Amino acid sequence: MTIVIRPADVGDARPIAALLAELGYPTSVDDVVTRMRYWLQDPQNRLLVAEVSDRVSGVAAFHAMPLLEHTGRRGRLVALVVTGACRGQGVGHALVEAAEHAARKLGCRDMEITSARDRALAQRFYARLGYDDVSARAARFMKLL
Repeated sequence: MTIVIRPADVGDARPIAALLAELGYPTSVDDVVTRMRYWLQDPQNRLLVAEVSDRVSGVAAFHAMPLLEHTGRRGRLVALVVTGACRGQGVGHALVEAAEHAARKLGCRDMEITSARDRALAQRFYARLGYDDVSARAARFMKLL
């Protein structure tokens, strides 16, 4: 199986919408197009898709944010999803590697990924890729605006 990782474009909105639905975030193609337009305009963002047999089978969204407490940036993988038919075949690994490569090129010193506690398979996947669960040493706070 050949996996091709490439930058996403607005023409990928339909399969990305389907992938987001698989992840539990159903959305319309029009909403994905809107999000992609502002996502693709930021030079610190990378939106990557994985193609298997010429079909978009995965997507990764990455942002490089500047740090004040250290020199450099922190990469943040804000979304990663692979279609169920391709899970366990290296697609997610290839997407994460591509995001890490982009992070290094953007001056990132580390990469951060969040995963809901009920996504045990995803957490084991990230651990296999060398990511540590650091939630015991740092709290995460959120507020709707």
